[in-house]
Amino acid sequence: MPIEQGEPTFDETAKAAFPEQPKAEEREVSLLDLLVVLAKRKHVILWATIAVALLALVISLLIPSRYTATTTLLPPQQQQSLASSLASQLGGVAVLGALSSKDTSLGVKNPSDLYIGMLKSRNVEDALIQRFGLIDVYNKKRMSDARKRLESRSEIESTKGGLITVSVQDKDQKRSAAIANGYVEELRRLNSTLAVTEAGQRRLFFEEQLRKAKDDLADAEVALKQTEEKTGVIHIETQAKAMISSVASMRAQIAAREVQLRATRSFATDRNPDVVLLKEQIAGLRVQLAELEKRQNDSGVGSTQVPTGQLPESGLEYVRRLRDVKYAETIFELLAKQYESAKLDEAREGAVIQIVDRAVEPDTSSFPPYKLIVLISAIAGLVLSVLWAFCAEAFSIARQDPAQREQMSTLSQLLKGRWSIL
Repeated sequence: MPIEQGEPTFDETAKAAFPEQPKAEEREVSLLDLLVVLAKRKHVILWATIAVALLALVISLLIPSRYTATTTLLPPQQQQSLASSLASQLGGVAVLGALSSKDTSLGVKNPSDLYIGMLKSRNVEDALIQRFGLIDVYNKKRMSDARKRLESRSEIESTKGGLITVSVQDKDQKRSAAIANGYVEELRRLNSTLAVTEAGQRRLFFEEQLRKAKDDLADAEVALKQTEEKTGVIHIETQAKAMISSVASMRAQIAAREVQLRATRSFATDRNPDVVLLKEQIAGLRVQLAELEKRQNDSGVGSTQVPTGQLPESGLEYVRRLRDVKYAETIFELLAKQYESAKLDEAREGAVIQIVDRAVEPDTSSFPPYKLIVLISAIAGLVLSVLWAFCAEAFSIARQDPAQREQMSTLSQLLKGRWSIL
């Protein structure tokens, strides 16, 4: 039957009824397509997210709770010891004036850093482990392992205001507060022990030096007495006698400072502020001694070793013996002051550590963070369920395409063969 002009053919009708679908590689995925995929599987995504969040909540509830107790303390400010205070009074006003501008440049370590280091010391940690039986609490066999666990459960830091906070985390509320307060108690014990030990070392050193100075003074007095009996008493001129006293006093001060420097070096390094200060004071005293000797030479009084050039030869030996006595006497007096100050430092109590906030039993747990765990788990469940929805939609579309369905079948057979070989 002939087809009239203008009437659609069979092929055109079929194409109109079944339009040709674009190829997969030519199809563009829009945001609307993604939203459609999510809407198709919204119930699965919602329930999967809720299930993961509930599972995370149950698991977090099964984790043992930990409690954090915090104590805040005020470290003592560094104070000048009695020995240093007396040492600063030994020299002349000129020496102190020359050094006053340098004293402020001597760097002193922050007390907070010093006491934080003491709180983290092995001495304090071992004392706490033995005191609270933390080896059994942490289920450890070695002291080093218990020490590492205690360090991981403790947080010691300094605030901007100069305070020190000690936070301890433990499963037991009472024990967390007790360990936090125990840190302060052990710090006081350690600080007192170190202070007494340092003062004791200085006392023993000055005690030995004082004994030697006393013997030297006795020998010098005996020698002077023998000289007086041999030559007779000589009336020395006032100026020469003053010169002798000045030189002897200056040398005695230098010797005393050197003795104090050796004593300080017995428990401190060359960078210690006291050591640096003593070195500078000794240098200043030597400069003064050189100027004094120069003035004696310019005045024609005589040699600095025997500043009595105008005295009779018969009185020369007496002057030397008198100078030795004054020298030994000055040394003895200076060392006696240092010895007494060391004894007072030894008897004095250690620096007072004040507690601003004492640790109390916490009423809420600090670990695990339930809200954070549930929130992160819910987000992770949502992301995973969305990815599953996209993958499921992709596989669903692939099954409708004969070519892709054949490729999936081949891939499945290859994977089965691979697993059978393994």
